[in-house]
Amino acid sequence: MNDHRRLGRELGIFDTDPLIGAGLPFWLPAGAAVRKAVEDYVHELERRNGYQHVNSPVLGKRELYERSGHWAHYAEDMFPPMEVGGEEFVLRPSLCPHHAIVYRSRQRSHRELPLRIAELGGMYRSELSGVLGGLTRVRAIQLNDGHVFCAPDQAAAEVSAALDLIEAAHERLGIRAARYRLSLRGEGAKFVDDPAMWARSESVLREVLKERGRACDEERGEGAFYGPKIDIQIADPAGRESTLSTVQVDYFQPERFDLRHPGGERPVMVHRSVVGGLERLVAHLIEVHGGAFPAWMAPVQAVVLPLSDAEHAGAEQVLRRCVEAGLRAELVPAGRGSLGARIRAHRLVPYQLVVGPRELAGGGAAVRLRDGSQVGEVPIEQLAARSRPFG
Repeated sequence: MNDHRRLGRELGIFDTDPLIGAGLPFWLPAGAAVRKAVEDYVHELERRNGYQHVNSPVLGKRELYERSGHWAHYAEDMFPPMEVGGEEFVLRPSLCPHHAIVYRSRQRSHRELPLRIAELGGMYRSELSGVLGGLTRVRAIQLNDGHVFCAPDQAAAEVSAALDLIEAAHERLGIRAARYRLSLRGEGAKFVDDPAMWARSESVLREVLKERGRACDEERGEGAFYGPKIDIQIADPAGRESTLSTVQVDYFQPERFDLRHPGGERPVMVHRSVVGGLERLVAHLIEVHGGAFPAWMAPVQAVVLPLSDAEHAGAEQVLRRCVEAGLRAELVPAGRGSLGARIRAHRLVPYQLVVGPRELAGGGAAVRLRDGSQVGEVPIEQLAARSRPFG
């Protein structure tokens, strides 16, 4: 059974250190490469689907979170305020208040709707030490987040479009959802007390689920404090569930931030996260793929293996061509062991490029796939094209 906490460290994906602190893992080179590949893929997927990307600060004044409702309903999960120059600042627990400010940063026309904005940004949760573990429960999260500001009669279509985006990304990443969950309001002060608003939001989500023919378990008490959501659940090899992707309908924050367009109508705010937090996502990908990542996201896509020292200079040229073509590639010299030993040591690398006397004479390399099959000499540019997420 693949456990990302063990395998992630063995593969050089991530590590932790008590001097940095619990729940604050750091990315090692292999992990940074996987993460960057996923970031680039999701960014391009969003761009192709009409999203504009923004960047916003990882903290804001306490007043911002009082306005958004986080301070009243979510403060126990937030880090305490920091006083600077007589003002209180808070590490953000989510990106949505910042995106509401982006929306109202200038006057908006109804012709701009739906306005889709997205960001990969840091957010921070004051998790208790006892629940922290590996990459799945952390205190600093890099969240793939996005918000669609739309007219009320566009909300259902935007929720459905967000689900299309999520399902396309899951297929490309090799993720299978354990189940879909309709997360509803629970009892108590944790949730905004506006039954009519909740009913309106639920109606939109139920309409979309019905139209898509999607079975969905209902669970009370799992909604966001401001509205219900569709959660896409994943499961680890032990069967433990967690939420990866989500779509939410929010009428609350547009009112709190007095968002309008010149006609006076308030937009609806559709929250959506295509792949959730990168930490939890990569933890799941490690376990799903067992470290044998698809070529486009593999930390090393090609390894160049000279048969002997005589082919080293030629192997260096092959390496340069790989790098120039956009491949993440490494050269493993003959001095590190027999060809068989080096192949076994790099069995998770998608492409193994062997340079022997014949290949040296021709200026190429014999390509071996990690499943053991040999495909002969393949142009490096062709390998690079195969190793792109949209190739």
